[in-house]
Amino acid sequence: MNQQQNSAVSEFLPMLQKGIWLFGIISWIFGLTDRSIALLADGYLSAIDIVQLFTASFFFVSWLLLSPFLSVNAPRVLKVKNSTQNIEIAQ
Repeated sequence: MNQQQNSAVSEFLPMLQKGIWLFGIISWIFGLTDRSIALLADGYLSAIDIVQLFTASFFFVSWLLLSPFLSVNAPRVLKVKNSTQNIEIAQ
């Protein structure tokens, strides 16, 4: 029973992580759109509006780099093909 629960949790957590990340993408796009409209609505550019837009853009790019679809810690496998045998080396 405990093994089944661990299996269900281990399948659910990556889906939850990806769902939260995708929801964050939508939220950041909405926020950047809102800041851009507010920046252009009054007819002139102020330094505070530009700083807010660049700050939101920086956090959006940072959020993109936190993607659960990119696995940095995944082991890499080098495949060396020889005429007589195949060798796989995990790094």
